[in-house]
Amino acid sequence: QAVGAEAFMEFRVLGKGGFGEVCACMRRATGKMYANKRLNKKRLKKRHGYEAALVEKRVLARAHSRFIVSLACAFQTKTDLCLVMTLMNGGDLRYHIYNVDEDNPGFLEPRAVFYTAQILLGLEHLHQHRIVYR
Repeated sequence: QAVGAEAFMEFRVLGKGGFGEVCACMRRATGKMYANKRLNKKRLKKRHGYEAALVEKRVLARAHSRFIVSLACAFQTKTDLCLVMTLMNGGDLRYHIYNVDEDNPGFLEPRAVFYTAQILLGLEHLHQHRIVYR
């Protein structure tokens, strides 16, 4: 089933990167929330990033772990390539390290162990599927 930008309603920006930004979005038909990574085609072409974008799409499509975002669908608009992924609530790890307690950045050891275990389980899942990525 073909899906395009009209199938989603975008909300706020969750993050920005070298090729575009990630926005929270909702599938109009179901009300389910996702993260839409919009990669600007002009920037991809200028920085020779098309191959990396396709590799990322293939990896996200093959990853099915609760510790890794997975690809729900992909489509393109006139200006962007869009990767719609599962939404992981809670923000990124960098935010929690530096912004939760600005006077005391970092974590206590039990919390660091918890996050490390989640990262390792995600890497283990990728390696079990013979994926080595970034």
